[in-house]
Amino acid sequence: MNQDLLSGGSSSRRSRGPGGPAVRGNASSTARAPQQAAEEGDEDEHMNRVVEEDEQLQQRPEASQVDDEREQPWAPSESGASNGPQGGEEGEEDVEGPPNEVNGGEKGARWMWPLGEEDEEEEEEEENNNSSSCHQEEEEAEERTEGGEEQGREEEEREEGEEEEEEDEEEMDQDSDDFEHSAESGREEEEEEEGEGEEGLRSPSLRNNVSAPNNNLDSGCTHQSSSNKKMKRKLDHGPEVRSFPSGKKPCKGTEYPSPTGIVPCPATPTTFGHIRTANGQGQQRRRITSIQPPTGLQEWLRTFQSWTGPEKLLALDELIDSCEPTQVKHMMQVIEPQFQRDFISLLPKELALYVLSFLEPKDLLQAAQTCRYWRILAEDNLLWREKCREEGIDEPLPLKKRKIVKPGFTHSPWKSAYIRQHRIDTNWRRGDLKSPKVLKGHDDHVITCLQFCGNRIVSGSDDNTLKVWSAITGKCLRTLVGHTGGVWSSQMRDNIIISGSTDRTLKVWNAETGECIHTLYGHTSTVRCMHLHEKRVVSGSRDATLRVWDIETGQCLHVLMGHVAAVRCVQYDGRRVVSGAYDFMVKVWDPETETCLHTLQGHTNRVYSLQFDGIHVVSGSLDTSIRVWDVETGNCIHTLTGHQSLTSGMELKDNILVSGNADSTVKIWDIKTGQCLQTLQGPHKHQSAVTCLQFNKNFVITSSDDGTVKLWDLKTGEFIRNLVTLESGGSGGVVWRIRASNTKLVCAVGSRNGTEETKLLVLDFDVDMK
Repeated sequence: MNQDLLSGGSSSRRSRGPGGPAVRGNASSTARAPQQAAEEGDEDEHMNRVVEEDEQLQQRPEASQVDDEREQPWAPSESGASNGPQGGEEGEEDVEGPPNEVNGGEKGARWMWPLGEEDEEEEEEEENNNSSSCHQEEEEAEERTEGGEEQGREEEEREEGEEEEEEDEEEMDQDSDDFEHSAESGREEEEEEEGEGEEGLRSPSLRNNVSAPNNNLDSGCTHQSSSNKKMKRKLDHGPEVRSFPSGKKPCKGTEYPSPTGIVPCPATPTTFGHIRTANGQGQQRRRITSIQPPTGLQEWLRTFQSWTGPEKLLALDELIDSCEPTQVKHMMQVIEPQFQRDFISLLPKELALYVLSFLEPKDLLQAAQTCRYWRILAEDNLLWREKCREEGIDEPLPLKKRKIVKPGFTHSPWKSAYIRQHRIDTNWRRGDLKSPKVLKGHDDHVITCLQFCGNRIVSGSDDNTLKVWSAITGKCLRTLVGHTGGVWSSQMRDNIIISGSTDRTLKVWNAETGECIHTLYGHTSTVRCMHLHEKRVVSGSRDATLRVWDIETGQCLHVLMGHVAAVRCVQYDGRRVVSGAYDFMVKVWDPETETCLHTLQGHTNRVYSLQFDGIHVVSGSLDTSIRVWDVETGNCIHTLTGHQSLTSGMELKDNILVSGNADSTVKIWDIKTGQCLQTLQGPHKHQSAVTCLQFNKNFVITSSDDGTVKLWDLKTGEFIRNLVTLESGGSGGVVWRIRASNTKLVCAVGSRNGTEETKLLVLDFDVDMK
C-alpha cells in the first residue's frame, strides 16, 4: 500500500530556487536538462539550458499546449481545481509567459523515476541551484518583462474559455437538478457551493472520490512570489479536496520537512505523514495553526516511534477512545483521501464506459461534475443512446450551436434527447398547468370519435361532419362534409382519414385538402367500429358483418360473416382479424380465406372492447370480466375479475393491460400472470364512469363522466394530479374522449344537458431546450 500511495506523489517538485517559483519546460526537456547538467557538473550551463528551452517554449505555446492536452487525461476542471500538479499553472505564467500544462495528470511509468545515482546527482544539482537563486531571479524578471504582452493575451483567452466552461457547468447543474427534483423522496437539495472551483464538487455521492491537487512543500524560499499566491488560491478547496491517480514522480532529496516541522522525513516514505508529504498534501495536514505545538510533543512522538507495531496499535486504540467526536472526524478527513483512487481515469476508455453504463442517468449527470475527463466520458453519445433506448426514445435531439467548441469535447445529441424527455415528464407530473387552447366547432353536438397524429387533430361528431384542427395554433383547418348521418368511428394515418357513419358508408378523406377520395358502400347498417393497418381497413357494423377494404382503390376485398349480432369492436394486425360482438362472442378470422379460425366463448354478456398484440386477445365485457385468450389455440388463458361493471376501454402494451370501467375504477394487469398490479382508486378516484384512457411507460391518463382528466403513476398506482377539471363536472359536464402524444393532451368535452359547451381542450407539456 505504501508503494501505491508513494506513486501518487507530486510531480510538481522540479527545479525550484529558494527564493522563487519552479522553472518548468515540457516534460521531456525538464527531465533531460537536470540529468545532463549533473553529468557535466556545470550548474551555470544547466541553468542557461533550462532558460533557453523556456524561451523556445514561449515562441510556440500553442503547439506545446495541444501536445500536452493530447497526452493529458486529467485536464483541469472548470472550477480551477485539477487532477494533476497543474494546479499552479496560473502562477507559472509570471515566470514562463504562456501557461504550460505538461505536468498535468499523465499516467503510468512516465513519472516513475527510480531513485538511484542519477537522482543523487540531481539532488546535488538542486542544492547548487539554490545557491544561485539571485542570478535566477534576475533572469526570471527579464522573462516576465518579455512575456508580459503574450501573458495578457493568454489570460484573455483563458477567461473566455472559463466563461464558456461556466455556462456548460450551469447546464450540467440544471440537468442534474432536474433529476434531483424528479425524485419524490422528500429529500431537500443541497445548497450550491459558491466561488470558483466549487461547481465540480457538488455531487454528494462523488465529491469524495477524488482529492486535492499536489501542493509544493519546498522550503528555503525567502519570499513568496505572485505565482505562489495564485497557486494557493486555486488549491484552497477546504477539507473536501482532490487527490491524484498513482504514477507521479516522488519528491527528491535526502530529507524534506515534516508537515508539523518537528520530525524530519527520510527520502523513502515510511510513515503516513511521509506518504502525505510525498503526495504533496503535507501542507494541508496541520490545520490548527492558532497555537504552538505543546511542550513534550517531540519527545512523545519519539516514544511512539520506539514502540513495536502491536504496541503502536494498542496505543492508537486507547488514543481514539480518548478523543472527542470532532477529533475523530479530523482524523478521518486526514486519512480517508489517501485511500481514494480514481480508477475510472486509469482504465482504458472502453472499460471506463462499460463501468459507467451501469449508472442511472441522474448518476451519470453527477459524475460529469467530478472532473473534465469524467465529463468527457459521461458525455459519450453511444452511452446515452443506450439510455434513450431503455426509455423508448427513438431519435437524438439536434444540438444548439455553441460559440466556443472545446477541443476533444462534443456534446451528446442522445443525452440532450434524454434530458428533454425527462423535463417533459416532469412537466406532466408537476409543471404549471397553462391555460389550454380551446377549439370550438361542433356546436352542442356530441364528439363521438377523436384522432390525434403529429400536429393534426380530427374530431368526428353526430352532426354528420369531421373537423381537422391544428394542434399548434388551435385553428380549424377544414371541415369534412359528405356523410348524411352521424360519424361514429374514425381512423387516421399521415394524410389519410377514414370515417364510418350511421349512413352505412365509410369515406376516405385527404386530410391536407379535405377532399373525399372514396366512399365505401357495402354495409347495411351503422358502421360502428374500424381498424386501419397500412393500406387496409377492417370495418365492423351493426349488420353483424365485417368488411376488409383497400383504401387506395376503394374496393371491398373480403366480407367476414359469422356473428349473429352487432359487431362492436375490431382489431387487425395485417394477418389476423379479431372481432367482438353483442352476441357475447369473440372471433378470430383469416381475412384472406374469409374463414373463422376460432370462436372464443366464455363471456356471458356483450363484448364492448378488444385488444390484440398478435399473440394475445384481450376482451372486455358487460359481464364485468376481462378474458385473455391465446390467438393460435383459442384457449382462455386468464379471466381477470375485479371490476363491477362494463369494461368500456382498454389499452395493452408489452403484457401490461390498463382497463377502465363504468364502476369508476381503473386497473393495471399483467396478462402473463393474470395478476392485478394496481387499482387506481382512493380519495382522488373518479366519481363516475371512466370514459377513456391512455398510458405510456410512466403515466396513466383517464377521463370520466365526472368532468375530470386524471394523471396516475403507472408503476405505483398513485394519483398524481388532475389535468382537467370542468366547472360543470358533477352537474352534467363530461370528458368524452382523450388522446395524448408525448407533449400534448387533447380532450373532447361537453355535456348531455347543455351545462358544458362542446369543445376540444389542448394542453401542452413541451419544453424549450434553448
